[in-house]
Amino acid sequence: MRFVETKLKGAFLVEPELLEDERGFFARTWSYREWAAQGLDDRLLECNVSFNKLAGTLRGMHYQTEPFAQPKLVRCTAGSIYDVAVDLRPDSPTHKEWLGFELSAENRRSLYVPAGFAHGFQTLSDATEVLYQMSEVYAPECARGVRWNDPAFGVEWPREVAVINERDAGYPDYLP
Repeated sequence: MRFVETKLKGAFLVEPELLEDERGFFARTWSYREWAAQGLDDRLLECNVSFNKLAGTLRGMHYQTEPFAQPKLVRCTAGSIYDVAVDLRPDSPTHKEWLGFELSAENRRSLYVPAGFAHGFQTLSDATEVLYQMSEVYAPECARGVRWNDPAFGVEWPREVAVINERDAGYPDYLP
């Protein structure tokens, strides 16, 4: 795996190194040793998948508070998404900054989102599936969110929102 540092401290784009032959390819997408060598949280406590019927579906911006703040690794296994992370850590030099990357079944990249970041994505194609690996369990009492189009962040989404659920649309603006 190749860990590519992003402009937001602690967030990495993770690219698999493909071992190709006549059958296709093989690639490692997770290794606790490689995560630990990068100084990342190497625990894997929960995995989830989301399926999204339509292009333009927006999920986010979600995060969890302590003691259940969730670092996560996000990978698109079918279709494609525009994946976004926003740094909510008050003491961070990149506080309130965001980044976005296209993740797809074709490019096989993943985004490592540290604890203290809000995360969300917009589907770029129909029938999109996203796999999340988390270093902390889901704790509903710690689940939070910020508005997907909060001007405090200025996230530039690639298309109009076609589908968003009531909870995600109703999150409040960010107040540090």
